[in-house]
Amino acid sequence: MMKKSSLFIFIAICVSIFLSSSFSFAQKTKKELENKKKQLQKEIEYTNQLLDETKKNKKLSLNQLVTLNKKISVREELIATINNEVATLNRQINENNNYIKGLQNDLSRLKAEYAKMVYNAYKNQDAYSRLMFIFAAKDFEQAFSRLKYFQQYSEYRHKQAEMILATNKNLKQKVLDLEVRKTDKRILLGSQEKEKESLTAEKGEKEQVFTKLQEQEQNLKKDLDKKKKDAEKLQLAIQRAIEKELEKAQKEAETDNKPKPLKLVLTPEAQELSNSFEKNKGKLPWPVAKGIVSERFGVHPHPLMPGIDVNNNGVDITTSNGTLARAIFDGEVTAVGSIPSSGQFIIIRHGEFLTIYSNLKDVYVKVKDKVKTKQNIASIIVDEDDSKTLLNLQVWKGKTKLDPEEWLYENN
Repeated sequence: MMKKSSLFIFIAICVSIFLSSSFSFAQKTKKELENKKKQLQKEIEYTNQLLDETKKNKKLSLNQLVTLNKKISVREELIATINNEVATLNRQINENNNYIKGLQNDLSRLKAEYAKMVYNAYKNQDAYSRLMFIFAAKDFEQAFSRLKYFQQYSEYRHKQAEMILATNKNLKQKVLDLEVRKTDKRILLGSQEKEKESLTAEKGEKEQVFTKLQEQEQNLKKDLDKKKKDAEKLQLAIQRAIEKELEKAQKEAETDNKPKPLKLVLTPEAQELSNSFEKNKGKLPWPVAKGIVSERFGVHPHPLMPGIDVNNNGVDITTSNGTLARAIFDGEVTAVGSIPSSGQFIIIRHGEFLTIYSNLKDVYVKVKDKVKTKQNIASIIVDEDDSKTLLNLQVWKGKTKLDPEEWLYENN
């Protein structure tokens, strides 16, 4: 009987440890999902703010369609996150149900065992009979063993009673926890329905904007051609800036009678800065205090015109009117220039890496200036026709274009 009790206590401890670690993991997952949900809700709120700015001039624009697309994709991600929360709660509810059933079975068994012990104790409650059983032993060792048995049996009864009380208390707590999770699930499902209704409305609005914008296809093609030419001019300016620094390094090599470098040679300080920039991949701050990525890096289909691809050497970040552009890392201003009809641009070197900021209005830095992370470097052009404020950010390593989104911190 004593061995059976010890085994039960050991199993109970193991189950308790497993459930506590499982609960801790579930809590962590729940917290991560809640944080993600809050971030997505903030992004939707900010996108609504940008859409309100776009609608002020009563004129439909491609920017409005792009922002709506972004809002829809964020809303879909939010619904997926809520689905994950519901799935997590369902797992927790099932685990709780199984644990409650296990506790109920344990409680029934403990009560049955305890009832049996009480009955046996009642049958053998005569102290004289117990005393005679001890004295009837053939030697002292056997008498001591019989006395010890009665003591252990009494202790076991007390432990069994304590375990019944503890199991009953644990059972009541698990039932309460289960009710809390069921309430959380009902609230989440209600939230999910509201988000789905909003998504349906937004998709309807997108279709209306899409249909009306198709009537402006010719104008949109002109804008696309202009953007393509501006991008080519900017790329040429970047290449010239890189070549200029390489020429400078080659001239210095000639003066010092050294072999001409095939690529830019970095000083120890510049190499350290370059290494630091690389180590911070995925952790760099955004080039604006707040914004959304309205056009991603690389080649992708045009949001309105089928069969036409758009190629972006960086990312377009739509932000609110009056927002300033800022450096995403410590560095030195390598070039400041302008593109006719498309504003100014700034190139900042971070060792082997370059960051390029374009579509700027007023520039606050000059060539050779040292800049710090998050330092304001320029104001951004506001397109009055489209009611949009857009910054283009590019990241290069030498002459290789990189996807800026992979370098920026996920939440700005």
